[in-house]
Amino acid sequence: MAETIGVVGSGTMGNGIAQVAARAGYSVVMSDVKDEFLQRGLQAIDKSLQRDVDKERLGPEEKQSIIKRIKSTTELEALSEASFVVEAVTENLEVKTELFSALDRITPPEAILASNTSSISITRLGAATTRPDKVIGMHFMNPVPVMKLVEVIRGLATSNETYERVRSLSEKLGKTALDCNDSPGFVSNRVLLPMINEAIFALYEGVATRESIDGIMKLGMNHPMGPLQLADFIGLDVCLAILNVLYDGLGDPKYRACPLLKRYVDAGWLGKKSGRGFYEY
Repeated sequence: MAETIGVVGSGTMGNGIAQVAARAGYSVVMSDVKDEFLQRGLQAIDKSLQRDVDKERLGPEEKQSIIKRIKSTTELEALSEASFVVEAVTENLEVKTELFSALDRITPPEAILASNTSSISITRLGAATTRPDKVIGMHFMNPVPVMKLVEVIRGLATSNETYERVRSLSEKLGKTALDCNDSPGFVSNRVLLPMINEAIFALYEGVATRESIDGIMKLGMNHPMGPLQLADFIGLDVCLAILNVLYDGLGDPKYRACPLLKRYVDAGWLGKKSGRGFYEY
């Protein structure tokens, strides 16, 4: 019987993680709070795999067997068999600590509990459990099936054994694991978000139009997507949450969020998911 991997959250990141785990041959239990979220997640997996079938990178039978390996549930208790759980819920410390505390009760004592957080302290999440040595960050990049990186974050108490198991799992999922220590925003968002924030300041101060700012970064720095468009894809609420974590955690004014970003979030202009951010969708 294949090892079971639990995924909590069936949004963009969660369903992507479930897809790569099932494709690597694991049995997957994907849980979420509402059945409609799970259905949306399963549809996204189906669509993503179908693209590979259309491009002849995957056979139709293979696609079906990958989908069959994913079980969806609204019951967190269904993760009691998992030897590995990856959490991909909303980027909120309270929500995540409550979840880790619950997972600690439900899963076998030897199970590893990983978080796909983009900025929240792994040490704090570990402290909400009785197994901080088995709590670790596995920060996948979006879109998960395409992007090769997993940023592996060790909390203060994370053991070497846990780290090695996560490294090995990342390789089995076809990813490259690069590690860093627990610090606000880790490496990816500590470097990326100030750049995005600075681009928003440039727009806010009238230095250039959104098209110019994005075009200069794409053509001049060879970025596949400009910083404002990228912010829209990440979600402006997520960008603001990460900047707040950096600002609170490091106490340096260089991380303060641009007032324009706050205004857009207040207006509900969250980017692609809401139909409007710095661009209209």
